[in-house]
Amino acid sequence: MKIYNTMSKEKEEFVPIEEGKIRMYVCGPTVYNLIHIGNARPMIVFDTFRRFMEYKGYQVKYVSNYTDVDDKIIKAAVEEGVDCQTVTERYIAEVEKDMADLNIEEASAHPKATEEIDGMVNLIDELEKKGFAYAVNGTVYYDTTAFKPYGKLSHKNMEDLQSGLRELKVSGEEEKKNPTDFVLWKPKKMGEPYWKSPWSEGRPGWHTECCVMAPKYCGGALDIHAGGEDLIFPHHENEIAQYEAAHGEQFARYWMHNAFINIDNKKMSKSLGNFFTVRDVTSQFDPMVLRFYMLSAHYRSPLNFSKELMQSAKASLDRILSCIWRLEDLLPRLKEKGMSKEEEEALKKVEEYTALFSEKMEDDLNTADAITQIFELVRLANSTVKEESSKDFGSIMKESIAVLVHVLGIRTEKKEEKLDEGLEEKVNALIAKRQEAKKNKDFTEADRIRDELLSMGISLKDTRNGVEWQKI
Repeated sequence: MKIYNTMSKEKEEFVPIEEGKIRMYVCGPTVYNLIHIGNARPMIVFDTFRRFMEYKGYQVKYVSNYTDVDDKIIKAAVEEGVDCQTVTERYIAEVEKDMADLNIEEASAHPKATEEIDGMVNLIDELEKKGFAYAVNGTVYYDTTAFKPYGKLSHKNMEDLQSGLRELKVSGEEEKKNPTDFVLWKPKKMGEPYWKSPWSEGRPGWHTECCVMAPKYCGGALDIHAGGEDLIFPHHENEIAQYEAAHGEQFARYWMHNAFINIDNKKMSKSLGNFFTVRDVTSQFDPMVLRFYMLSAHYRSPLNFSKELMQSAKASLDRILSCIWRLEDLLPRLKEKGMSKEEEEALKKVEEYTALFSEKMEDDLNTADAITQIFELVRLANSTVKEESSKDFGSIMKESIAVLVHVLGIRTEKKEEKLDEGLEEKVNALIAKRQEAKKNKDFTEADRIRDELLSMGISLKDTRNGVEWQKI
């Protein structure tokens, strides 16, 4: 397995700290609202990485946190007139619903920042004793000049950072020694949640939580630390500075970061009105379509999102799922007999495409090219598995496709579409009328009926087994 390591800016051969085991930490969401599709991309990408490594035989300890104390959470609580815990508990439940819909495997642990304050206080205390932190009027800052490799993850030059930030100090930060120094502990403000510490009643800075929770729940230094590319600087850079200064060892061997999502070729932004939550998208498309769409591009490539591209992803996923469902329907009718020479030759192709799937996934999780191998298997199955095929051949073909689809985290169970009784009768009557029009070569009428059904939210698909319909 080769991974592009943000630290080295190169693809590196993956060598775990412990043979056969992986300690992986993925930065989770700040829980003050519904998650958006940008939040969903790292969830889907790194869940897929985990699934593939488990498919390859690794034991993966996968930890992802919830940031449940933050300025945005406090603001939301004040606006609603409730306490912060009410806000965070509500949105943790909503995140978990979205993750379940997207078929994200349950993490080994989901630590919450508010439950790990003691560990953060201990870390800050250790940094202060070692000369990497200093307190001023109840606020504790990290001294970035004391950590010589500062900037090594983001490849930023300290002198450039100092000059670039010197004019950007915000009110209340005049007491910092250096423009790049960051807050480890901040005193409470009126109405904010707070905890006791040696410096003041207050709360930790955001950058401190993960470098405490990651080693605690993963069992030490990490094999892989992952998240969106917006976290490289300052968040992950500051985590490294704290962990490595306190522990004197490398925080993570590999750093993986996914690229941004654009909406119709523009940056997603609430101010531009092109901001979509996962719930917005899954109200129009099956969550598996969103997952498949996210995996259709390499995780380090920017991903453009549009309704048209989602429709295309839906059509592509339908091709794969329809093949699996056709094979499932066909299997009970296939005969118990020896495989023909043609079937044996076809299985050699199955092995070839399956091996290529792994090869592409092992090349820095190239899901886009791996999916191509699944389509090759689908094409092979559609052209070779017929009513006269052997049961063994049909079974191997179906299982070979299903296993790889499951590695991508795509559910293959067929959903039973239901309509109100009166509407279902109308849909069936229109389908029968359309079939009659096609039989009479009245294609204008057949197209009109298809359009009428589309206006009712029903799409049709002509298959060799007849007409299938589904809600859109």
